[in-house]
Amino acid sequence: MNQDPFKAYLRQSEPDKRHKGYAWHTAIGLQAVDGLKTSDYLAHTAVRNIEGEISFEEANALLQTYYEENPPRDAEDRTEEADKVAARIAALLSERAFSFTPNAYLSIHRKLFTGIYPHAGHIRNYNITKKEWVLNGASVLYGSATELMATLDYDLSEEKKFSYKGLSMDGIIRHLAVFISRLWQIHVFAEGNTRTTAVFFIQYLRTLGFDVTNDIFAEHAWYFRNSLVRANYSDLINGIHETTEYLELFLRNLLLNEKHPLHNRTLHISGAFKSPKKVNIEGQNANIEAEKVNIEDMFTVKTASHVCKLLETFGFQTIFGRSDVQNVLGLKPTRSTALLHKLTEKGIIEPVAGHGKGKYRFRQRQG
Repeated sequence: MNQDPFKAYLRQSEPDKRHKGYAWHTAIGLQAVDGLKTSDYLAHTAVRNIEGEISFEEANALLQTYYEENPPRDAEDRTEEADKVAARIAALLSERAFSFTPNAYLSIHRKLFTGIYPHAGHIRNYNITKKEWVLNGASVLYGSATELMATLDYDLSEEKKFSYKGLSMDGIIRHLAVFISRLWQIHVFAEGNTRTTAVFFIQYLRTLGFDVTNDIFAEHAWYFRNSLVRANYSDLINGIHETTEYLELFLRNLLLNEKHPLHNRTLHISGAFKSPKKVNIEGQNANIEAEKVNIEDMFTVKTASHVCKLLETFGFQTIFGRSDVQNVLGLKPTRSTALLHKLTEKGIIEPVAGHGKGKYRFRQRQG
């Protein structure tokens, strides 16, 4: 079972089922921000909850029992995390109670990650960097560990004082984009920041009168994260400026039901992937469509579609690893590793040295 059943619930006439369907659809989709994918068991459990057979408490209890009886065999398999966090997010999104405070923000993290991260609900005490595909491996400058609580308190207090009165919808969207990008940039926790921020933001938007019950977060969670990255990164020497333009498009689709295309490749700082068909490599046009024909002759339809999506995303210049494959395709770690090995054996990609272990790029065909 995949996420499609939950989309059907968004069109339900029965409010309770529609609301729960949205909560589960969004909760499952949000796991993509960390390259995670939920199990079929969770999907079946979610449907039982939506249909009223079991409560959220019972759903969480079933998941706990299931993973006690079926522990992951691979230490890198994070399906258990994805399932449990998705169930907890769905429960939180089904609640109407909300407090716009730093403690509420910390509480969301604690509720989502207790038993998963040892630091659940705790502010990190060290500085962090994270390599981002959308930044060609560079990192956003996150909040300093010595000032996290003060920064969180300041940002929330300033937003609480802000008046939206008299603002046009364009102005509201722009302000919300700036607010949420700054909140995310603090990166209060060692892990789980984007999922925590998304839940907090959805709950806040409801207090502002927005319905927020469509499938935008579920279908474009990774775009949401990448747009937050682009809103907090500048490289003036290379003409790159932080911008909320991508985040504003996401919010317009989310809040106004507009239909702007949300493609991750358009956010890459190189600008090389804005056209899915051709990438300029050292003055030569490499025709990705021609490369697709070769790929589709070599693999099964499913594998070929995965390869084509990776090729459209990364082109021939960008270096990528297993976590990038997970993010783009939503595959589990073991499946991503197997795919990389297969592509290497077939000569489609080649290992790249000097960028850490397990890094590759597409091999440009000659002739």
